[in-house]
Amino acid sequence: MTLTSRTIPRSAVRGTASGVFFMALFGTLWAYTGIMGLSGWGVPFLLVAAVTIGIVLFIGGILLIRASRELTNQASKTELTGGRRTKFWFNIIFAAEGLAIAITIAVCNTTSHTELIPPIIAIIVGVHFFPLAPLFQVKLYYFTGALLCILAIITLMFMPEEVTIGEYQINAFMSVVGLGSALILWGTGLAILLIGRRLLAIAKK
Repeated sequence: MTLTSRTIPRSAVRGTASGVFFMALFGTLWAYTGIMGLSGWGVPFLLVAAVTIGIVLFIGGILLIRASRELTNQASKTELTGGRRTKFWFNIIFAAEGLAIAITIAVCNTTSHTELIPPIIAIIVGVHFFPLAPLFQVKLYYFTGALLCILAIITLMFMPEEVTIGEYQINAFMSVVGLGSALILWGTGLAILLIGRRLLAIAKK
């Protein structure tokens, strides 16, 4: 079946824009975590670079929303019901992720193993992408979740907790997981942005 603007509602493109916003925001927050782990090495250049990447992705999402104004916002009852269901389960998954992160931080602080917080949180974030993939029908999220989990596990297994570079005492767990997770999320955000642009191109045809 040939796709037209009637088969691609405005909400579909705006949904991809929302994904871009999330990846831009949390990617930048992970980058900040990684940069803090560097204990001053590479700052402020890395902070400027991280914020710039986040802003560029945000602008891309905004442009998607602006371009989607040309599309119809008509949706069938089935699509509306599916949208409410998707929103409900997204809130459940997001809340479960937040609760798991809060528990992780509390347990690590209580047991004096705060160095484990970044990699464990990265695993939690990675795992939360697996139910999101079928929920939003975005297979890319499986890849994103797997990469986050693999990054955290490899860091825990093979990286020392701290590394000395000149006069800087680098928190390897924080910097490797933080910067690595940022790159993964930014890459995912860029991929989603390209998906949104492709939807717009199809709709305009």
